[in-house]
Amino acid sequence: MKLTAKTLSLLLAAGLGFGAAVSALAQDVAEVTITADKIQLAYDTKEFSVKAGQKVKLTLVNPADSQNLQPHNLLIIKPGKLGAMIAVVNDPSKLSNPNWITNPIPEGDENMLHHTKLLKPGEKETLEFTAPEEAGDYPFLCSYIGHAAIMNGLMKVTK
Repeated sequence: MKLTAKTLSLLLAAGLGFGAAVSALAQDVAEVTITADKIQLAYDTKEFSVKAGQKVKLTLVNPADSQNLQPHNLLIIKPGKLGAMIAVVNDPSKLSNPNWITNPIPEGDENMLHHTKLLKPGEKETLEFTAPEEAGDYPFLCSYIGHAAIMNGLMKVTK
């Protein structure tokens, strides 16, 4: 169907067609909360699903009553890059960098899509982003040194 500017403006003015679809999409937000385990190096959620192109509100919670008193964060990375990112965040040479210890975010790494800051027990942060257009399994992990190999999961993006 070919739409002229006049036809499109009439549809939008009437609240039909594209205008209604845009409003419906704007309201379709996936809200996900992931909480760090109070005892083990783990997230309470190993997997969640969102639609390609969907708005996402992802909240990471590091509980105040955590028994391990560890800081945690969450990085979302490109499909198939979990092993490579684990190697990056666990690189022993980073241990001598005090900035890395307090902010273990591989800024500028092409495989990282989104991240929270490093959260102390009792803190939380909400990320708001649009899910990738390409369907796939997008790993997420905690990049604090030594956590990533066991503290990870998947954001499944579906069409």
